[in-house]
Amino acid sequence: MRNLPTFVLVHGAFANSFSFAPLQGELALLGHRSVAVDLPGHGFEATFPAAYQAPQDLAALATEPGSIKGVTLADNVARVVDVLERAKRNGPTVLVGHSRAGITLTAVGNARPDLIDRIVYVSAWCPVDLEVSGYYAEPEMAEVDPGLFAPALLGNPAELGLLRTNFRTADPTVLAGFRQAFAADLTDDEFRTFLNTFQPDENLDAGTSADRARAETWGRIPRAYVRLAEDASIPLAMQDRMIREADALTPDNPFAVRTLEGSHLRWLVHPRPAAETLADLAALAELPGR
Repeated sequence: MRNLPTFVLVHGAFANSFSFAPLQGELALLGHRSVAVDLPGHGFEATFPAAYQAPQDLAALATEPGSIKGVTLADNVARVVDVLERAKRNGPTVLVGHSRAGITLTAVGNARPDLIDRIVYVSAWCPVDLEVSGYYAEPEMAEVDPGLFAPALLGNPAELGLLRTNFRTADPTVLAGFRQAFAADLTDDEFRTFLNTFQPDENLDAGTSADRARAETWGRIPRAYVRLAEDASIPLAMQDRMIREADALTPDNPFAVRTLEGSHLRWLVHPRPAAETLADLAALAELPGR
C-alpha cells in the first residue's frame, strides 16, 4: 500500500484554518490526509472585539487589545514544527502555504528540513534575495497599491502591537479595493462570504534577512510553486521572480512549477483543481527529488 503524505496547510495573513475546509474535502475525496494549522493568535485564538460587531464602534476598535500582540515568526515556526513532528509519525509530509504563510514555510524549512518531504508555495512569499518588505519596492509590484486598504486600517500598529483591519466595513471604495486585490473573479456572495472568514488582527513580525531561504537547509527540500495566474496581490511577475531567485540559489533542486487560473482566493473557494494539483505533487513527494 502506498504511504501517502499528509498535507500540512498553513494560511495567510488575517486568515485561519477554516478557509481550507473546502480544499480538505476535495483532498479527502482523492484519498489524502490533511491538517490545517492555525498559527498563534488565529482561529479560535483570535480576538474579535465587541466593537467589531454591528453596529461597529470604530473608536473603541482602534484601541482594543488583541491576543496576537507579541506573536513572532519564531512562534509561528514552533506551531508548524509541532504539527509536522506529529504528522511525520504517519509517513511523509507535504507542507503547503499560501500568501504570507510563505514566510513561515521558509523559516520552518530553514529550521527543520528533516520534517518536510516536499514544500509547496501557493502564490506565497518565498524570500530569497530580499526581505518581503523589500519586494514591495520592486518593479514587479508596481501595480499593487500599498495604500489601497489604508481606510480600513484601525489604530496605531506600534501602540497596538498588531495590524488591525476592518473587514466588516461597508465602505464601497474599500470593498472594491479588497475585491480587486483578492477576488476579482468571485461572485459578490463568494467574495463577501470569504471576507467574513477573515479575522481583524495580524501580527507584525514578517521576518528579517536571517529568515530568507538558506541553501544548506531549506534548499535541500524538494519544492513546488503553484502560480495563481490572475493574482493581483502577488502578481504573476513577482511569483516568477521568486521562483527564479530560488532556482538560482539551488540550481540542482529547482521548483516544480504548476499554474492555476484565478485570483488570490479563487483556489480556496473552488478547490477541486487545486486539490488535483496538490495530489499530483504528493505523488512526486513519494519519490526522491522532483
